[in-house]
Amino acid sequence: MSSGPRTLRWLRLLPCLALAGWLGNASAADAPIRSAGTLLFTDADTLVVADWRGAALHALKLPPLSVAPAEASRPFNQLQVAAKVAKALGTSAERLQFEDMAMRPGAGLAYLSLSVDHGRGLPEPAVVTLDAGGLVRRLDLVHAPHSSALIAGRPTDDQRFWADVPAATYTVTDMVYQAGKLYVAGLSNAAFASTLRVYDFPFNGTASATSVEMYHAVHNQVETRAPIRRMAIATLNGEPTLVAAYTCTPLVTIPLRDLKDGAHIVGRTVAELGWGSAPVGLVSLETQDGPALLLANSHKAADLLPVSAIAAASAQPGLAKPINWPTEPYLGVKAIPIPLAGIVKLGVQDKTFLTVLRRHGSTGALELVSLRQGAFLRLSDFINEYDFADFRYQASDGFRGLHGVLRSDEGYPELARRTLP
Repeated sequence: MSSGPRTLRWLRLLPCLALAGWLGNASAADAPIRSAGTLLFTDADTLVVADWRGAALHALKLPPLSVAPAEASRPFNQLQVAAKVAKALGTSAERLQFEDMAMRPGAGLAYLSLSVDHGRGLPEPAVVTLDAGGLVRRLDLVHAPHSSALIAGRPTDDQRFWADVPAATYTVTDMVYQAGKLYVAGLSNAAFASTLRVYDFPFNGTASATSVEMYHAVHNQVETRAPIRRMAIATLNGEPTLVAAYTCTPLVTIPLRDLKDGAHIVGRTVAELGWGSAPVGLVSLETQDGPALLLANSHKAADLLPVSAIAAASAQPGLAKPINWPTEPYLGVKAIPIPLAGIVKLGVQDKTFLTVLRRHGSTGALELVSLRQGAFLRLSDFINEYDFADFRYQASDGFRGLHGVLRSDEGYPELARRTLP
């Protein structure tokens, strides 16, 4: 194993040679949508769909919506999502593979991308909407007006993980948008496979690709292949910066100004947040203590990370030594653990609610539910002292008001009345 971070200088030219001239004319105005993967809203009416099978990004122009604020902020309590979606698509739940979720700004609508296996040929791509009332509608991917951009240099079809997972499915692992630029993380077929692609948006044929390495303290090695899994943009020390989370779970900062076509860059590792998990969502929040990032994970609690702490760590040289595995799994920025489990996807509904796609712990059913920001839990997930019919709140109980609000959010107004004086 490596003794710490180092620059693989003799390989520096390889990614540059592989990436230079990749993208040229990156536009493909009328490309068909062959798969529906990662989703991102760049504004309330524009949805970007990543298409790994077609090696393209598609920007769909959606009809404008007029939604009352109260309706847009209505909490989700949908407990049988797969069954509802399967019925709308005229198939069965076991034929669906859910890929991603994005919340449409100001609309109270969840957009879900998926693959539908009809048992013949390639799976069919689909995008559906789901509202808080449980109504499912399918988006017409064939006739929806859209523009497209090519993704050059995606992993080849013969590259596989664990025998049957195509590496090409990781061509796009996450997307973020800011100030006319679309930032796309994922894999390439270059020597250093971890790649950040940047597109002018709306698409105009201009794009760049940068390969990225980072030091992973859990593995005690520099890593150039494993892709960024989730990312967000934050201003750190006056500098617009990409904050990137990787599997197993290093947190890395990359100034946006460093992303140049054909370059190979080294991200600064500012935290190790625990081994044996993968990021499934990274969103920006405003808390009573200032801006923060919330990182949801596949196999452990979520991490609430103050942006101020990330900025302070990013001003330092970065992590340079391994963790003491397994007894001391954390280094760098200290996160506040948040009790989110079973999360598949995480999105921001509005300033009041987060929306999560998750698996029920007992049944495995796919659920789409809202969590009130700041509370970060659903009372109906638990049975405790407060839930007994003969329990009476003391006037001084600090949880009384919160319990009333959460019970109403979760669809139990009759139980919320127990908190009244």
